[in-house]
Amino acid sequence: MPGEEPIPGTLRLAATPIGRPDDASARLVAALASAPVIAAEDTRRLRRLTDQLGVTPAGDLVSYYEGVEEQRAPRLLADLRAGRDVLLVTDAGMPGVSDPGYRLTAAAVAAGITVTVLPGPSAVTAALAVSGLPSDRFCFEGFPPRAKGERTRRFAELASERRTMVFFESRRRLRATLDDLAAAFGAERAAVVGRELTKTHEEIRRGPLGELAAWAATDPLGEITIVVAGAPARVIGPDDVDQAVAEVSRRVAAGMARRAAAEQVAAEAGLPWRVLYKAVLSPGVSS
Repeated sequence: MPGEEPIPGTLRLAATPIGRPDDASARLVAALASAPVIAAEDTRRLRRLTDQLGVTPAGDLVSYYEGVEEQRAPRLLADLRAGRDVLLVTDAGMPGVSDPGYRLTAAAVAAGITVTVLPGPSAVTAALAVSGLPSDRFCFEGFPPRAKGERTRRFAELASERRTMVFFESRRRLRATLDDLAAAFGAERAAVVGRELTKTHEEIRRGPLGELAAWAATDPLGEITIVVAGAPARVIGPDDVDQAVAEVSRRVAAGMARRAAAEQVAAEAGLPWRVLYKAVLSPGVSS
């Protein structure tokens, strides 16, 4: 009837192949052919995928990448409010997982718009499954910080993480990241590097972090996913904390900044960084 609000459309988050086009689901192919609006991280790469899948998109194609997320989201929300379904895809894998998508999804949820998912390929779960490392509990850490200082601090905080960890990394920073992981977690910590997963030149490298860092010096090409075993279980007693606090004090006396000393000692001793730092700030308290 005149004056009635249209029924809102649905935001569909769709996983795209991380390598092989034939990993695309039948639901993805159907959605690409019928969606009134497709928001794509790279429209050229999407057209290449649709050509490979033999499908012709019928709807409007909107470029939606990290640099324009905030500007494009209102237009896409307007489409949804007007009753047009929006299909959101990225270059590879699931939107919102280290890729554009979170902002639009959050805005759609806040606006009361239905959000659904078309599941499919994911470098995170693919690397975890093939790694052979414990997968009953894991955490996804995305891309480590680019700056060495920030990266060192992040890894120091994760040194006592018991869950298996999954990281993405650029091939240009792979050697530096593996070196820093080995320094923070210990060179013998088990890890796996997945390169070009599902693609023709897929390679799975398993070994201790120190060994993988040496291999990375060969400058391997391609998309990289790193899986690292969690810290082994240990019982932390008062003596462990007291000894670590004393070592922090020695390094501070030698000129090292207190926070940096605590991060370094925590990583070396396998202690939770926050527990040690709290003990450093509260002398005499080691529980």
